[in-house]
Amino acid sequence: MEIRRNSRPLQIGNVTVGGGAPIVVQSMTKTDTRDIMSTIAQIRELEDCGCELVRVAVPDAEAGRAIAAIKKCTSLPLVADIHFNYRLALIALEAGADGLRLNPGNIGKPDEVSIVARLAKERGVPIRIGVNAGSLPEAECPGLSVARQMVEAALKQIRLLESLDFDLIKVSLKAFDVPTTIEAYRNIAGRIPYPLHIGITEAGTPRAGIIRSSVGIGTLLYLGIGDTIRVSLTAHPREEVAAGYEILKSLNMRQRGPVLVSCPSCGRAEVDIISLVREVEDALLKVNRPLKVAVMGCVVNGPGEARDADIGIACGKGKAVLFKKGKKIRTIEEKDLVSVLMREVERF
Repeated sequence: MEIRRNSRPLQIGNVTVGGGAPIVVQSMTKTDTRDIMSTIAQIRELEDCGCELVRVAVPDAEAGRAIAAIKKCTSLPLVADIHFNYRLALIALEAGADGLRLNPGNIGKPDEVSIVARLAKERGVPIRIGVNAGSLPEAECPGLSVARQMVEAALKQIRLLESLDFDLIKVSLKAFDVPTTIEAYRNIAGRIPYPLHIGITEAGTPRAGIIRSSVGIGTLLYLGIGDTIRVSLTAHPREEVAAGYEILKSLNMRQRGPVLVSCPSCGRAEVDIISLVREVEDALLKVNRPLKVAVMGCVVNGPGEARDADIGIACGKGKAVLFKKGKKIRTIEEKDLVSVLMREVERF
């Protein structure tokens, strides 16, 4: 793994982004922000599963003003997602937003950006320059690749903010296409000092979207690029947060909650390992402590992987051997596997 890119630290509410701080896992509510109670409920769900920064859509003035009421009921920093109308950013700032996301593809006029930057600077609120491949501003050099167009759009907005003596900046360059996204981030990473928020936009449903996001986000993180991440999925945002932590855990960058090791099952398995693992995985969602749990289906790798875990079971016909920190504890009947395993996890 390459050395992590050095970026300027940025404070968004009570969360530090960049400057060597842990990679921040964020998500976005999928409720109508104007529905204050539903939005608060979803933010609390996100907070419970480890989300550290949450973005809310601001399609109109009512949604912007709702941020004031929402902030009273959560400790998570709120980032207002602004498109088309710069005045919505002003309303969100007045309502107490901790951060703004501006899209250069639809808010790029210097006079409008200047007004927003002035109020954001007064309040110490950072602005994310959020470039998306699907909503790029008109290209000044049409022959450039999409990745280069994304970079140029970001640099133009950065130069504008810097000319206004505004440097509370975070940048993202997202595309659905993974190689395009990686090219864009690699191109800009050495050219600016600001923290980078990374992700693959419109990644799709969990089945395909987690894979696409893992390849893109994982590659960038392995290259040392990225200070915050979001896994964009057509699903409840809880799944985005869970996937984000799994990506970080796979690279040994952060640990939150258990790591579940399980065999894929084959003709040697004498228990329904697929159903068993699914049940264990659901039960482990309630556990925040980082530990390694193994659920193995046969004698080939089962005992070895179970011994290597903090807690593990190696299954045979109608029963399994329970291991704890490498030591064999006892044999469990198949009907008791999940209950006994989870009891040991709780004790651990």
